[in-house]
Amino acid sequence: MNPTEEEQLPLSKTQRKQAMDDLQTLGEELAALSSDRIKKIDIPEILRDAVREAQRMTRHDEAKRRQMQYIGKIMRSVDPEPIRAALALVRGESASETAKLHRLERLRTEFLADEKVLHEIATLYPAVDLQHLRSLRRSALKEQEQNKPPRSYRAIFQFLKELESADNQDSENDTHEQHNDE
Repeated sequence: MNPTEEEQLPLSKTQRKQAMDDLQTLGEELAALSSDRIKKIDIPEILRDAVREAQRMTRHDEAKRRQMQYIGKIMRSVDPEPIRAALALVRGESASETAKLHRLERLRTEFLADEKVLHEIATLYPAVDLQHLRSLRRSALKEQEQNKPPRSYRAIFQFLKELESADNQDSENDTHEQHNDE
């Protein structure tokens, strides 16, 4: 039997049931996302409403189970591949986000250990306010010496995170401008 003949055969009851279970599982993954992330995924409005309703259910196990079945039913009439791709992107995005945060933590630690890292920060982020960053470093070191809460230590991290976000926004805007010029 060649592949085209296999594709034309009807699915067995077990295969149909497995496919429906897979779609319901995909719907459960959608329901587990934050509402902000769901807004970014292109899904039909009826599915979006059903997912929101499932997210609101916290206590009634039976009602939530029925809602998830309903989501699975809606999923049968939707192309699941874009949803799978979006969920994979969300999962990958969190891994890259974690890596970015670890890199910023390392940069902060190196900066506290040696002020010469300030040059590296200035190279990475040309718009940085070096005087403010030096001031935060002095305060953070003083807090460490006096065993005080690490307010400035955290402020350095937030400052670096904001610089990173602003830098990413600038590069995205440059990319958009280049595409518009072409």
